[in-house]
Amino acid sequence: MAAGTWTFTNTLRTSLLDGVLNFADDTFRIALFQSTSNLGVGSTTYAALTNEVATANGYVQDAKSVTLTRSGTTTVTVDETTNPSWTASGGSITARYAVIYEVGGIVVCYCLLDSAPADVTATDGNSLTVTMNASGVFTVA
Repeated sequence: MAAGTWTFTNTLRTSLLDGVLNFADDTFRIALFQSTSNLGVGSTTYAALTNEVATANGYVQDAKSVTLTRSGTTTVTVDETTNPSWTASGGSITARYAVIYEVGGIVVCYCLLDSAPADVTATDGNSLTVTMNASGVFTVA
């Protein structure tokens, strides 16, 4: 499924301006969260988020790495071209949000997996894939 619009957290905005994040050298991951999560623009750290999808049925918490790459000079785009995916095994994987975060800290951004909004379920043997927008995760112009 195509990821919805990525929403920045307030912490990301200040971290960018303060030079805290380094998209060339920092390590980033993506995680799936349930509809009952406390996720929002005020979210600060991965550790403070609630109701991540449980480790089971082909999903493992805090384990899916993503590589955020930069391109451009006057207009800079940050992208992830791999389209993270989890294959359900032994049961279903159900999620409402995808979250990109820096390992050890900052929640960068999040998106709804269904614009309704509704939960998305990958049943046993099927994959839940977050398809990134062809224009990138975000652009700074």
